[in-house]
Amino acid sequence: MLFEPRSGRLAAWGNALLAGLVSPDEAVLSIVGEDAVHRVEGLPGESGPVGLTMALGRMRALGVTGLRVALPAPGHPLGLSGPAEFNARALEAEEAVVAVGAALGLVPEVAEAGPDPADLHVSVTWHCLPVREAPPADVPSLGEAERELAEALREATVVLTRLDVAGSGPVAEAALSAYRARAEAGREVLAPGYPARAVRVLSLAQRVDLLVSLAYEHGPGGAVAASEMAARAQALRPVERVARRALVAAYNSAVEERERG
Repeated sequence: MLFEPRSGRLAAWGNALLAGLVSPDEAVLSIVGEDAVHRVEGLPGESGPVGLTMALGRMRALGVTGLRVALPAPGHPLGLSGPAEFNARALEAEEAVVAVGAALGLVPEVAEAGPDPADLHVSVTWHCLPVREAPPADVPSLGEAERELAEALREATVVLTRLDVAGSGPVAEAALSAYRARAEAGREVLAPGYPARAVRVLSLAQRVDLLVSLAYEHGPGGAVAASEMAARAQALRPVERVARRALVAAYNSAVEERERG
């Protein structure tokens, strides 16, 4: 499964809406995706949760001119700028959106309900919290991210081959085939207004992330001993970090280009 964080969809399509490149309905449909509903809670000027259309309009009225993504992990506050309360909530959710032009951030809370995993009703509540207006932590430029990814993809392939999990087995083959099919179908990986390089970086970052996920999730391959499993995790951790940095760089590139130009 390709990694497409909800914060990425919200930032990408929210940026397109703020730039006047898509309609509110198109933006909201793309953000919600396969979820049932998204609401925003805690927006200044609103007494309770509101729908995405109203929330995005309210944020524009509050001075928001763009949206950035944060994908923090323990020991790596990627894309965050504080304060501690917001960082803690974002770390727990493993993602967040940080507004540009107003000191606001959004952290998703996902609720699932349904009779079985194949028939789930997924609702998302975005909690709006104050943030510190400061440069986000450890976000590379698109150029840096692309160079890092090229090296990471080579490293991941070498590591997974050595551990006997690279592209082996029916589960791995199915996942890689699904990736190729979606890429070849011209899936719109980013919203209008993003540079072509951002689309390329995002697609490559998703491929690297997919390879790492396969290594972690689908069978021990040649690494059967606990020490070998630990070695796999240690070898893949830097690759996973590079992929997350690249994802953030791609999603944030529309804001970065607008601020430069």
